[in-house]
Amino acid sequence: MNRNQLEHIIRAACSITGEDNIVIIGSQAILASFPNTTLPEILTQSIEADVFYLSEKSQALTDLIDGTIGELSIFQDTYGIYAHGVGKETAILPPGWEERLVKLSSNNTSGYTGLCLDPYDLCISKLIAYRKKDIDYVKSLLISELIDLKELKKRLFTLEGYEEQKNNALTALKAFDTTN
Repeated sequence: MNRNQLEHIIRAACSITGEDNIVIIGSQAILASFPNTTLPEILTQSIEADVFYLSEKSQALTDLIDGTIGELSIFQDTYGIYAHGVGKETAILPPGWEERLVKLSSNNTSGYTGLCLDPYDLCISKLIAYRKKDIDYVKSLLISELIDLKELKKRLFTLEGYEEQKNNALTALKAFDTTN
């Protein structure tokens, strides 16, 4: 997925639900922070955008998204991409993530706004999930020098609890730590 495609999902999702904005919580949130040309392929290979709403009606709205522009929909058949409605609790995120959301709004979103996880919060959620594809995603950002290891670790330590997951994350990041 590229930025134009994510903007299409934002436009479609918000026009379907009547909401002015939608939160992008998955891998494609990175598209709000960096131009397509600077991103390694691993960061843009997904055809799915994980989305939810901050509204009290979030569950009903994400169900509507799944049914209209979700996986196996006519939207996916037509455009080769889709939105996946998820819950806010899908990702474990550090405190303050809502204040750091990156706004994605352009002529292509028709006045609607995608509220995308900032790169560090996105990486924290992936490190805590600790799946191979998520670790590879974070490593790709580090290798490309699009994120800073010191800042990533600082954000990781703001997460309360999840000690085992944080230790796993630190183990995964050890290869990039030149201070030890």
